[in-house]
Amino acid sequence: MKPDFEFERAAMAQGYTRIAGVDEVGRGPLAGPVTAAAVILDPAHIPEGLNDSKKLTKKARERLYDEIMEVAEVSIAHATVEEIDGINILRASHLAMMRALEGLKTPADYVLVDGNMLPRDLVLPAQTIIKGDSRSQSISAASIMAKICRDCVMLSLAQQHPGYGWETNMGYGSKRHIEALQELGVTPHHRRSFKPIHKML
Repeated sequence: MKPDFEFERAAMAQGYTRIAGVDEVGRGPLAGPVTAAAVILDPAHIPEGLNDSKKLTKKARERLYDEIMEVAEVSIAHATVEEIDGINILRASHLAMMRALEGLKTPADYVLVDGNMLPRDLVLPAQTIIKGDSRSQSISAASIMAKICRDCVMLSLAQQHPGYGWETNMGYGSKRHIEALQELGVTPHHRRSFKPIHKML
């Protein structure tokens, strides 16, 4: 399965002109923010090779990031560790999505959201698409933008807190990360509401 522009064209057939694909990255990690992107593609200039960011090499993601930035409208936003712990990871993911949509220079008039649940504060016409990052080019573009930006955040945090391997595990619960937690302890960037961290505290 490769993403195409059919969901977007269906929305255009209903009269919508500014269709944003929205996706988030970072629901599973033990540390760091959750990051979302909203992308409005130009139908006349869709980058070649768009796909779910997890299916692309780092080199391909970085190439597509640059191409998307050149031809599309992009907004990227985060929800913090404090917000994740305060309202839960699902609601924090939706908060990041809403912030990304609100950050677009010109508002979207229709939204394609990866997954099976719309953010409850979303008032725009919208639809959810399960595995949307593999089916909709707008959502796959959003998944790439969110992935690249969150990885940059984790690389920066890895320099501030060496030893946890965030530069390679991006905050996920890898063996090295768990061992470092036991040796070095919990940082302010760890999600205290997540079981492994909660148990340590």
